[in-house]
Amino acid sequence: MTTARIRIDYAPTPRQTLFHLCGADECLYGGAAGGGKSRAVVMEAMIRCLETPRVRAYLFRRTFRELEDTLIAEACGAIPAALGRYVAAFHEYRFRNGSVMRFRHCQHDRDRFRYQGAEMDYLFIDELTHFTQTVYDYLKTRLRTRKTTGIRPVVRCTANPGGVGHGWVKAYFIDPNPGGGVYTRRVASRALKRHQERTVAFIPARATDNPHLSEDYIFELEQKPPALRKALLEGDWNAFEGQAFPEWTDDPAHYDDGLYTHVIAPFPLPATWRRYRSFDFGYARPFSVGWWAADPDGRLYRYAEWYGAAREQSAGANAGLRLSPAEIARGIADFESRNQPGIPVHGVADPSIFDGSRGESVARQMERLGVYFTPGDNARLAGKMQLHYRLRFDGDGRPGLYVFHTCRDAVRTLPALAYAARPGIAAEDVDTGGEDHIYDECRYLLMENPLPAETRPRSVARHYDPLSVPERRERKLP
Repeated sequence: MTTARIRIDYAPTPRQTLFHLCGADECLYGGAAGGGKSRAVVMEAMIRCLETPRVRAYLFRRTFRELEDTLIAEACGAIPAALGRYVAAFHEYRFRNGSVMRFRHCQHDRDRFRYQGAEMDYLFIDELTHFTQTVYDYLKTRLRTRKTTGIRPVVRCTANPGGVGHGWVKAYFIDPNPGGGVYTRRVASRALKRHQERTVAFIPARATDNPHLSEDYIFELEQKPPALRKALLEGDWNAFEGQAFPEWTDDPAHYDDGLYTHVIAPFPLPATWRRYRSFDFGYARPFSVGWWAADPDGRLYRYAEWYGAAREQSAGANAGLRLSPAEIARGIADFESRNQPGIPVHGVADPSIFDGSRGESVARQMERLGVYFTPGDNARLAGKMQLHYRLRFDGDGRPGLYVFHTCRDAVRTLPALAYAARPGIAAEDVDTGGEDHIYDECRYLLMENPLPAETRPRSVARHYDPLSVPERRERKLP
């Protein structure tokens, strides 16, 4: 008996080969446009379905139209008919060995519940940044397999910079390994009373890594606006289309001198500088407290923060610590008594915390513990413009606002904010579906200290420039 050979027209690029050989539990492939991401996803799903009979691979895109134009079209065009067939009525590619590739979409967060009873041996998500972390975390709960298959369920994703999920995808996959690689996460099980290690990989790919692309495509990408070009051609996760604050600059090379960067190294703050505390309340969602200092020329420095977000993945995406106003107030008072005793702090907060129509207001509960705020100006677009004004560099290369690099959540979330692309939100506003809690309390502080549109902050060199103190360069940071 002879077995006919079936030829599959697929020659993976070196980067696609790394994707297929990856042994991590979760893997993200991509970065730039034209890296062959959709093709790699379909081929990887096909390989795994052919390796093991009767397994179920789920392949997701945000909308069904995107599925038809990419993954389904790719599968129907690349998988030989001798291996199986596509059943349009069920949106499935059924292989002769009983395995199946199921093409699914999840356009809205609520759509995730359609898959409540699904059992996924393998999970594939094309363009992960089009999804919220809520969807991603939920779909992973459907990842399970029968012991008889002898396989290990895995997650394989692709993405370009940008989109509603840019911030969380960058923090989860990119930031731990910016140049690519694998890192290990420690996952706890309360039910089993033990820990388990999970591996997460990032495989960067650029358009120039794909030899099958024409030069015309590369030339076209190079003609795009700077942020879009950096994202799609270079796979730069610090710039993307729709970024609300593209002027944000985080340059470690200038953390000490503060030139043309918004993020700097910490330094001792003069006790004479005015101090501020900004606050955005949250219970189920994260709350945010920011501590600021203003130099004699009005330049602002964010020197400390308390971001009340649940760090455990099991708590869900963008989840808060569920602390009461009194608990938050005690934490604020404790920080200030330990770190800046005797220094007066002016607090400004979301005006909604002063609403006492349904009982004692959040502000009043905090006042009883000695933590006071005044209502901030919640004009959203005016507040957004204030941040733009503050981020501008003056003639000396200094902005109107600095953030100490120890304020990690501000450094993480502010540049990841995107413009709104949803009904009911002004087109010029920030998308409130992202992690905008630190941004909101920043707005209240900036509206308390507004800059005119035509005014650029003056250099503080004439008074006292802590960024140029020689001793500071030699001091080791904690």
